[in-house]
Amino acid sequence: MQSELACIDGQLLDAAAAVIPVTDHGLLRGDGAFEVVRLYDGVPYALDEHLARLTRSAAGLRLALDAEAFRSDVAKLLAAREPADELVRMLATRGGRRVVLTEAIAAMPPTLALVPVTYAPPRLLDGIKSLSYAANMLASRLAREQGGDEALLVTPHGRVLESPTAAFFLVRDGEVWTAPLRDHVLDSITRRIVLAVAAVREEPIELDALAGAQEAFLASTPFEVSAVRAAGPHRYEAPGPRTREIALLVRERIASELR
Repeated sequence: MQSELACIDGQLLDAAAAVIPVTDHGLLRGDGAFEVVRLYDGVPYALDEHLARLTRSAAGLRLALDAEAFRSDVAKLLAAREPADELVRMLATRGGRRVVLTEAIAAMPPTLALVPVTYAPPRLLDGIKSLSYAANMLASRLAREQGGDEALLVTPHGRVLESPTAAFFLVRDGEVWTAPLRDHVLDSITRRIVLAVAAVREEPIELDALAGAQEAFLASTPFEVSAVRAAGPHRYEAPGPRTREIALLVRERIASELR
């Protein structure tokens, strides 16, 4: 297995030896932006889209950012590695640090059980992938404490949103549903692919809609489409026919764009 590498402000380092000052407010206050890019045999997928969103996130935080410097750092990092299926994480910190590092793709169960966790989206961070991710990570831990694989974020008023790091889709009577962006969910790169390859209703999803669904799945950069076998007490066919179909279409779309 290759050792993980990092590029800090253009300097290539072993990830375990890479450091930033403890005074950086990216660390002290979670003040910064990030993106995670999937590599397919060493080739980054949708790097332009990820850099564009990183730029938007930084602008939303009033954070200076040089997208082309990040692009150069990614190229430098990948040139120093053997091609692999892994991730590249890009971070821009309030202290002005530009961090790019490789990491392995975590193991994922073949199907997922989701546990609803009450969550109120921070309106001020709409559309921003900030380093302030403690609430998302806590939601995942709370779900696992209850025997689930991942959380399903639900507003205090009972609207189903997304998972902490993935878009959520529901299949009811053959129709695919997902929460609209106006419900303050992330404009996910993989969510966009699903919307491009399949007919999807972007409408609010009430909590009781989980009971009438036949399938559900998540969409994310690391895992593409992940079948959901349960959401709270409701169990689904996993993967069901629509989930299998959309997973294949997403995989084909990504493969065609990589070519």
